[in-house]
Amino acid sequence: MMTVRLASPFRLHGKEAIKWCLFTRVKYFSCKKHLWMTGYAASSRYYSGQANVDDGTDLSKIRNIGIMAHIDAGKTTTTERMLYYSGSTRHMGDVDDGDTVTDYMPQERERGITITSAAVTFFWAGCRMNLIDTPGHVDFTVEVERALRVLDGAVAVFDASAGVEAQTLTVWRQADRYKIPRLAFLNKMDKAKASFDMSVSSIQDKLHATPLLIQLPIGHYQDFVGIIDLVTMETITWTPNKAADGKNYTRTPLSKDLGSAIWERAVEARNKLVDQLADLDDEFADVILSMEEYDPLTVSSTQIESAIRRVTLSQSAVPVLCGSALKNKGVQLLMDAIATYLPSPNERHHDFLQLYNNELCAYAFKIIHDKQRGPLVFLRIYSGTLKPQTSIYNANRNCTERISRLLGVFADDFRELRSLSAGNIAVAVGLKETITGDTLLGSTSVLNAAKRRLKRQQKHEGKKDGDQVPVLAGLDVPEPVFFCTIEAPSQAYQPALDHALDCLQREDPSLKVKVDPDTGQTILSGMGELHLEIIHDRIKKEYKLETDLGPLQISYRETTAGSAVESATIDKIIVGRHHQVTVTVEVEPMADKESLSKLTVAENVTVLPEFIEALQSGAESAFQQGPLISFPVLGTSVTIMDVKIVPGTSTAMVAACTSQSIHSALKAAGVQILEPTMNVEITTDDEGMQLVLYDLSRRRADVSNIETRQDTRVVIARTPLPEMLGYATALRSLTSGRATCSLEFSNYELMNQAEQTKAIERITGFY
Repeated sequence: MMTVRLASPFRLHGKEAIKWCLFTRVKYFSCKKHLWMTGYAASSRYYSGQANVDDGTDLSKIRNIGIMAHIDAGKTTTTERMLYYSGSTRHMGDVDDGDTVTDYMPQERERGITITSAAVTFFWAGCRMNLIDTPGHVDFTVEVERALRVLDGAVAVFDASAGVEAQTLTVWRQADRYKIPRLAFLNKMDKAKASFDMSVSSIQDKLHATPLLIQLPIGHYQDFVGIIDLVTMETITWTPNKAADGKNYTRTPLSKDLGSAIWERAVEARNKLVDQLADLDDEFADVILSMEEYDPLTVSSTQIESAIRRVTLSQSAVPVLCGSALKNKGVQLLMDAIATYLPSPNERHHDFLQLYNNELCAYAFKIIHDKQRGPLVFLRIYSGTLKPQTSIYNANRNCTERISRLLGVFADDFRELRSLSAGNIAVAVGLKETITGDTLLGSTSVLNAAKRRLKRQQKHEGKKDGDQVPVLAGLDVPEPVFFCTIEAPSQAYQPALDHALDCLQREDPSLKVKVDPDTGQTILSGMGELHLEIIHDRIKKEYKLETDLGPLQISYRETTAGSAVESATIDKIIVGRHHQVTVTVEVEPMADKESLSKLTVAENVTVLPEFIEALQSGAESAFQQGPLISFPVLGTSVTIMDVKIVPGTSTAMVAACTSQSIHSALKAAGVQILEPTMNVEITTDDEGMQLVLYDLSRRRADVSNIETRQDTRVVIARTPLPEMLGYATALRSLTSGRATCSLEFSNYELMNQAEQTKAIERITGFY
């Protein structure tokens, strides 16, 4: 059997392989079972060995960027065009055809969505672009979080017919948290109902950002033919030929000869751009003030570009570009803007990197499992040089590991590297203990030297001298709100299922796996219905296990309704040893019902240190499983009022007694259930509007706003999560497929007594 590998996920076999080679005129020769190819087709979907080179790229010429947006805004299509125009691929993949480079998982190709972030490298305008395409679905927001953690800049892609959507707000807040400079790309300008002005207004109103217009569209909808570049004062137009791939376009200097409407619009926008830059950037304002005769049209494009770069890096404003990735318009200009305006690695993380000088410091931000290679750890190198066959020190795990191989990554294709320098992204093979969020250093001596520098720095700044470990912060992973049971086909397959779940849990920090101590069942907890569905599908396809999922359930929380003081006593003789302990606790509600429960020990209580730890352990156990429906307890303050311990009593008995006393006090004070609520955004037409509102009223929804976008309506509401199970399918049926929705976790809220009774009956089977 002969095999041709066309791309990472595709292969042709036997006669089909030979026919394909003859059709494409590829030279080939067979060697045993495999068909080896030379010529054009062999590299038609691979990057051309770019990351194979020992990277000596100047740091100022590196751009680590991410593409982020709401689902279906066009992130993957934009990425695909970038790869094509840079020469990294020879065919523009299409999401609908399932042949894109970055969406390589079978689940991504089947559903037409991005599930996992994928890294690619290409070269453009003299810069090395390390790009990460991130998911847009809220269930995979942790993928966006860990990608943004290692990026220096980002491109926010917007659907020009929708403006800022629900998930756009989420990813924008994530980028704000890491202080990442951004560009805004208004995609789908050719789409019906696309509105440049509406999209810009939504950026300003909803994201509270200052849009800096550096481009304007020429034409609307199907008549969108080009772009006005306000920096160079040129028009860029593409050929109307449908077969054109967008590589060739025409630049024409702006003049009144092109039409008074275009000229006046461009002049007005250029004047506003120069005024904005003068207000935002003092250096540019000095240039304007030094001009003998001020005229915005005479300000050089170089001066404007420099000012735009400065305000972008300071995050005072967000440059706004436009185009249509699907129609191959505007992507090259976006790539130029990335190279011109977004920061290089040496313009970020100054305070942290000076602690390590030129010694190795890398951050593990993602892990995937390969059947042949084992765990593949994605690393962002912040300083120093990384090489294979070297030992590195994990500062978080306090262990030393050895990198057996170093790989360059292009989606799911990996190439051997001899070394890689600071500012780049690579994959390490052979790291067994490292997990997402770990900081990797050259050696323990490097860490000790960094600690000494940190102490000197704190002393110089007058800060309190602490025993801090100078490592990069880990991920902020939200708590899962969905869970279900998962069962192996038989007990013989349980070890295989445990191995699969261990691998998937190491890959995905938002996936939680635990075993119910009462039933022995394995419980999966995730961020949403789609998240758990994808995990189940991966177990089936990647690990060949036909597992069964139990019904999807909601992750509630419990809290105290009042105050109470209760005691518990354990008095047992075990193997001739007498254990006796009495613990008295007081529980009180906290002002913030969503805050973590806390334990304090009264001043009059004096016990040995090991018993203090036992008291804390018992309280944590009680907080993990509340007395009502065995869900975690939030918003509760527990005070240890008294402890009586007979000599010889074990710490385990003290912990168990503490847990019992807290549960008794909670029952006496009364327990209420907190249910998760979701922010819901529904887009529909006028015809489906009343149906949507009526359906939401039945789901205990609180509608906060109804927006109008062209001839569509956007309903913004907050709804309890138990009412939203299966809502996407129900909405499609209700509106005959005309409406779409997005859900995002908001917060936990108290249930009323009637709904609480229903929830208890649903969970326990009785009340």
